[in-house]
Amino acid sequence: MASIADMTKSHNGSTGAGAIDRFSRDSRYSIDGLRAMIRPGAVHSALYIDPPIFELEIERIFHRSWVYVGHASEVPNAGDYRLRTIGRQPVMLVRGADGVVRVLMNRCRHRGAIVCETESGNEKIFRCWFHGWTYDTTGRLISVSLPDGYGDNFDMKTHSLTPAPRMANYRDFIFAATSADGPSIMDYLGEGAKMIDLLVDASPTREIEVDAGCHKTVYNGNWKMIGMDGYHPHFVHASAFETWQRKANSGMSATYRGTAGKDTPPCTRSLGNGHVMLDLRQHRLDNYDEHYEPFLKSVPGGTKYIDSMVARDGRERARQLLSAAGDPHVGFFPNMQIIHNQIRIITPLSPGQTEVFMFPVLLKGVSPEINALRIRQHESFYGPASAGSPDDAEIFQRTQRGMMAQVDPWLDFSRGMEREFVDTDGTIVGDVTDEVPQRGQARQWLDMMTGGAGYRAALSA
Repeated sequence: MASIADMTKSHNGSTGAGAIDRFSRDSRYSIDGLRAMIRPGAVHSALYIDPPIFELEIERIFHRSWVYVGHASEVPNAGDYRLRTIGRQPVMLVRGADGVVRVLMNRCRHRGAIVCETESGNEKIFRCWFHGWTYDTTGRLISVSLPDGYGDNFDMKTHSLTPAPRMANYRDFIFAATSADGPSIMDYLGEGAKMIDLLVDASPTREIEVDAGCHKTVYNGNWKMIGMDGYHPHFVHASAFETWQRKANSGMSATYRGTAGKDTPPCTRSLGNGHVMLDLRQHRLDNYDEHYEPFLKSVPGGTKYIDSMVARDGRERARQLLSAAGDPHVGFFPNMQIIHNQIRIITPLSPGQTEVFMFPVLLKGVSPEINALRIRQHESFYGPASAGSPDDAEIFQRTQRGMMAQVDPWLDFSRGMEREFVDTDGTIVGDVTDEVPQRGQARQWLDMMTGGAGYRAALSA
């Protein structure tokens, strides 16, 4: 196979639609060429550093699939909005004056300028600064400047802001797609829908709030590096683990995460469609009575929270939800994770640069002290001066730099291939340090990049 230097030397880092057309005519980026980049238990590092492949990812994955845009609680009032991006396309998550949440393309229907510039806020109208066209919060065009120039046949309705071709709301998680065709939201979520349920149902009112701010970071690495990797924590985060262990029995601690290790160990799980997780559910449930419940009772309002969950769902289901702590630890391909106390949005900027927004999740119906502890836990590992996120950003950057060495460009994804198995629900399961998630994401990547053309053959031993 051609080296990355050979693959990229004629392209000079070109981007955009013209570049995509040229790349699609290159046999190295044909279906067969892309399939050749994935072997059983290995992928070519071109997937992480090659500009043409990145352009194809934006077009074939981010501009065609369901993408998480935001949570309805981020826009609770009429006129509230948040600016987001789908691939490279700017959109607005906005609650209209009619109370309906929409995803609208942030693009004036006249000459294409964005109509909203600030990241979030509340507005009654959106006005294009170029020529003054004005839209209401439902996207309806309500005025044009100097209207006499458009004649009697100008149709205001057909010049309203363009909605995302597809939008779906699953339990207030808002997804959108810039392509008109594709699977339904439930077919896309599959088994992953149960993991969203695990978070939302951990609230006594079955509602969460995503309004506690956001931690933002940009790391110098590829977007696909953010995966459910259970192999790295004791190496990359060794100092944080040592601190947690020292504080585990010290009472209420912002960093306590219930690290007891008896009975069923955690595992990795591929849920299908590229959705993957570190499955901590049974492990945490095994430790609930000894560790999680006593710790929760030490927090003001904790006993009332436990009692309300038992009254609503019964003891067994309540134990499952409380032990999960609203943390299903799952990644949804291609751009969302629910991990620890946060929802995370992943936005690719270039082959070697990725933006990550991390939103702490609060539970409705619990005491302020419980939610305050959730925020402190989030800050302790994911804040700018935290014990975890800087470690990840550094190792991603080192990995991106290392992959530029192309004498032998293959990356090993084989850990646990011989011991993984298919569970009764059809998901693929491996040990917690196995690369089941990485292989699951690679399957979906190849499926979407090749239009579903034979990825199973490419990945089968």
